[in-house]
Amino acid sequence: MNKASSEFDEKMLRRALGLASRGVGLVSPGPLVGCVIVDANGEVAGEGFYVYEEVKHAETVALSHAAGRARGGTAYVSLEPHAHHGRTAPCTGALIEAGVCRVVAPIKDPNPDVSGKGFAYLRAAGIEVETGLLAEEAERLNEKYLHFMNVGRPFVHLKLAVSIDGKIATRTGDSRWISGDESRARVQQLRHEYDAVLIGAGTALLDDPQLTDRSGLRRRRPLLRVVLDDSLKTPLDSKLVSTAGQAPLLIFSSGTVPLDRRQAFASQGVEVVRTERRDLLSVLLTLASRSIQSVLIEGGARVAGDFIDADLVDKVTFFVAPKIIGGQEAPSAIGGKGVERMADAVSLTNLEVVHRGADIEITGYPKRRPNLEGR
Repeated sequence: MNKASSEFDEKMLRRALGLASRGVGLVSPGPLVGCVIVDANGEVAGEGFYVYEEVKHAETVALSHAAGRARGGTAYVSLEPHAHHGRTAPCTGALIEAGVCRVVAPIKDPNPDVSGKGFAYLRAAGIEVETGLLAEEAERLNEKYLHFMNVGRPFVHLKLAVSIDGKIATRTGDSRWISGDESRARVQQLRHEYDAVLIGAGTALLDDPQLTDRSGLRRRRPLLRVVLDDSLKTPLDSKLVSTAGQAPLLIFSSGTVPLDRRQAFASQGVEVVRTERRDLLSVLLTLASRSIQSVLIEGGARVAGDFIDADLVDKVTFFVAPKIIGGQEAPSAIGGKGVERMADAVSLTNLEVVHRGADIEITGYPKRRPNLEGR
């Protein structure tokens, strides 16, 4: 392949990835998929992206736009096309029938019904298949879906707003507002990307948050609000409970809570699930059983520390505000047991640093600790 064709492939595949990103909030528990059809003359003939409720896959939408111009052309797809009958007919069949002679896709789909089978089906039909181009970008785009398929539990993203000295509140518990307007607007964007947002009972009591998606962007299903509240201390007149009829609220509590207390929450439309005290893996698996692909943690120091200690955090974002709170009694960002040696500190990789007004948004991915691998 010459340099010009390679650059063109990359340009078209980036276009497909960009199309896929337009499905954020609209595809879970499926993947983000975009497709660009280029005709035999090198011109874009059709494009599309996947939206769960519209049933048609990205390839089918793009092919319908391209019509006869797809014959002899190339399909650029952000993820391996599927070859099985699911909610829709196989995308591979549609590509073959349309006469596409080449498919460029960066990565396989880890769904066992798809993985490798789509590429094999296309090759068996005589279609040239190229993979690997922009693989890292494609994996990052679909990190929630890929993790959910590979690990079997939701992708967990820990978000915290901290002062420059690492505090999340004053010694009196006041935390409004550490971060600025731009950071808080970004948090709404993050909520839009996730299936669920999770806090602990302490945050529910102190902050009385709503935890709703106020991005103004369309989403397929409402943001599930999750509270870890062993003793069901969340007030019945809290914003969370009083809005349970408009936005789903799920509370995990221990089995020692009296039945009448549970019934009081149920009467308000709140679902209460019994679990062992602070069994975080069980919480995540319960959410996975409900097709919750991703969770944004917005809890306080205890919840953050517990998830970090359990090695169950897949991504971290800190909004660091140029403020000094001070005070030994003011809570720090991460509670829990922590590590005993600096050598055991959680390191972040693939760092991204963005200015949000006066704040700095720092995002990274925790390295897995060998003794907790596979959690």
